[in-house]
Amino acid sequence: MAASAITAAATAALAASDEFDSLPGPQRAALFLLLLGEQHGKPIWAMLDEEEVRTVSHAMVQLGTVDASTVERLIVDFIQRLSNSSVSGSVERTEQLLMKVFPPDQVAIIMAEIYNTSGKRIWTRLSQIDAEILANYLRSEYPQTVAVILSRVRPDHAARVLTMLPDDFALDVVNRMLKLETVQKEALHHIEETLRLEFVGAVAQTAKRDAHEAMAEVFNAFDRQTETRFLSALDDLNREAAKRIRQLMFTFEDLTKLDPASAQTLIRQVDKQILCKALKGSPEPVRTFFMGNMSSRAAKNLNEEMESLGPIRIKDVDEAQLAMVNLAKELADKGDIMISKNRAEEELIY
Repeated sequence: MAASAITAAATAALAASDEFDSLPGPQRAALFLLLLGEQHGKPIWAMLDEEEVRTVSHAMVQLGTVDASTVERLIVDFIQRLSNSSVSGSVERTEQLLMKVFPPDQVAIIMAEIYNTSGKRIWTRLSQIDAEILANYLRSEYPQTVAVILSRVRPDHAARVLTMLPDDFALDVVNRMLKLETVQKEALHHIEETLRLEFVGAVAQTAKRDAHEAMAEVFNAFDRQTETRFLSALDDLNREAAKRIRQLMFTFEDLTKLDPASAQTLIRQVDKQILCKALKGSPEPVRTFFMGNMSSRAAKNLNEEMESLGPIRIKDVDEAQLAMVNLAKELADKGDIMISKNRAEEELIY
């Protein structure tokens, strides 16, 4: 009995396989659209042109009754084809697909948002790439292209890159930057896409991060006592490594190296309670710096708020100061402020 059942099932499966294999492409498409029904199939119908609609409709009429085994084969075959296919998304493919589904004016709005968001990410990322790596890439580019690129990254980053380019080439770029007019959207999109595909992505995959830089960020996240303890121990174990980490660290005291405009931007953005706690536990020179970048009335109010706090735990001070450092880094990444680390060549002179 069991053997005959197995034989019958095998025979049915073979028959279904034969029936499915004999189905031409249009009838497979028609069967699939019948399975999807009106609600789920409608978007697919909308993407077919007039000739494709006519072909699938004729195939649908010719289908007749299709057994469940053949339907199952269709679904399995579709899933297998889908899982074995690679999918590549790009700005161009996205726009082509949208144009087949939505009105042109709606597509134009969507693509404008995509271009704008994608472009902003590229320029932000470019400002974070090591200046020497960027300069090496730009050496082989046309000066006009370099002028467009450097005009859109952070000014301090553009300055570092220019100093690493050959003098004649850099001077040509500067001259073109001075004469640079509005860049056509199409040209800018092409540059952004090229940078994303050929440079930024490659750098992200291949660049090896300095272990001292990574460790400096870890030390930045320590509270003051833990930071001091680890650095003191590292001084005994590896003095050069400790010195390198100190140079790379960006601490709360380094905020006093902000230019006035950057300091005032930070003060406006930070929560007043965090600023109050951070300054209450800071040295007098740091307090003086921040108070000097406020109006006399705001400085007076801040002093009164600090006095009203009463005694405050060192842990709370450390957390507030770390929050201000992290906010400063976020603002710098966005290009809203310019920060300087403990490096002589980056210190500001007034």
